[in-house]
Amino acid sequence: VQLQACGGGLVQAGGSLRLSCAASGRTLRSSAMGWFRQAPGKDRESVAAINWSGGTTYYRDSVEGRFTISRDNAKNTVYLQMNSLKAEDTAVYYCAARTYAEARWSEDEYHYWGQGTQVTVSS
Repeated sequence: VQLQACGGGLVQAGGSLRLSCAASGRTLRSSAMGWFRQAPGKDRESVAAINWSGGTTYYRDSVEGRFTISRDNAKNTVYLQMNSLKAEDTAVYYCAARTYAEARWSEDEYHYWGQGTQVTVSS
């Protein structure tokens, strides 16, 4: 399966962006999905995760209430709506898919990865 993430860009603090992750080569209907990010000089970290149906979601504490992960299985696409962006949200954002339906937090639980999209928040 190939994952294509897009929607990144440069935005001022307090602004919003919506990232999209479209899959090809395999349906995502039975796959949990996750968003991760990696800031310069830092390890990659989990941001949000969603199960196959969208009924279960997880967020890291620092984005809870500002970011929303969602999915449209008919479009084979997962989204990350990011509001009230902060400078510390600046990173390359990656989407990833599991071959299982249950959402997981650790990146070790994900089997397919997109190429990443840059999000830069200016303060």
